[in-house]
Amino acid sequence: MESNKTDADIGDKCNSNGDCSPTPNRQSFDLNNAKNIDDISTPSELKFDEEPDYEDPEVKEKKKEIEKCLDNLDWVNLEQWQNFAKGKAGLISDDYRRKIWPLLVGVTQEELTEPPSLDELSTHIEYNQVVLDVNRSLKRFPPGIPYEQRVALQDQLTVLILRVIMKYPHLKYYQGYHDVAITLLLVCGDRASFPLLCRLSYGPGAPLAPFMQTTMQPTQHLLNYMLPVISRADRKLAECLDKSVFVVLMYLAQVGTMFALPWYLTWFGHSLNKYTDVVRLYDYFLCAPPLFPVYVTAAIVLYRADEVFNCECDMAMLHCLLSRLPDDLPFEDILVTAKRLYEDNDPTDLEAEVAALERRE
Repeated sequence: MESNKTDADIGDKCNSNGDCSPTPNRQSFDLNNAKNIDDISTPSELKFDEEPDYEDPEVKEKKKEIEKCLDNLDWVNLEQWQNFAKGKAGLISDDYRRKIWPLLVGVTQEELTEPPSLDELSTHIEYNQVVLDVNRSLKRFPPGIPYEQRVALQDQLTVLILRVIMKYPHLKYYQGYHDVAITLLLVCGDRASFPLLCRLSYGPGAPLAPFMQTTMQPTQHLLNYMLPVISRADRKLAECLDKSVFVVLMYLAQVGTMFALPWYLTWFGHSLNKYTDVVRLYDYFLCAPPLFPVYVTAAIVLYRADEVFNCECDMAMLHCLLSRLPDDLPFEDILVTAKRLYEDNDPTDLEAEVAALERRE
């Protein structure tokens, strides 16, 4: 059974770099009861199409480079793996991801231990909630999977989640965590996905740590960076946009950031229909700054500026429009835009604007 020991307790204040530090007790902040993300957004049904057959000569050449590096691991540094993950088409296939995702976060062979049985973990206080969420996650499993295999995969997912929150008992399980866990499990298997999920959940700059605090306040704070990024984009990306985004911002100021909460909590795993889109984003997020998914959110809103502008000025309709992600989003272009937004608007430069926004709430 996993050890309950941890280096240090962490509180519920997280900065823009994803670091969480101890903080005094405060009033609970329920984010409009948003811990149940199914209340905000119905989970999408993943389409497990065949991995795209890239005809692009650049991508074909990239595959050769990746295979060469995988055959010579001792000669490849972290920066090279990151360049592959961030570049065009990401890591291309799950065969490559299975080997490279653990390398991106520093997982070692010594950490690839056999998981305990589900029975060993069934006494945990979060067991029933995790099982409920896993049972609701059928849409995230490959279609046509045999019943026995599906049950085994569900058990592996439950074990994976419980192992992490038992190893770090100060972390609070949140609904949506299973969407991240199932993506790692489907790609990397049960042995490698555990240390990988641990890296994402705990430690300096762990991107999921802000979501696992005693309140949702750190999550709301970080999600609030989206509006200043969009606001600044009017001048930073003027040559790329057909319209000013000021009207879009006016609407967003009223509808808030709630529509994007499931995107952020699950790294879009809860809301996208195409499995290939989900894993492509994970390629990038695994080696990006913790706040980068918020910049991707901003880039998506900017890409859909015309839709927002033409939407009837009704907050419910606007929330509905924004919360449903189209199947045809050009994620390679969106990632390029998000990278530019991040380079032009470092999170530390946005802190005053975020603070002003929060004072108005």
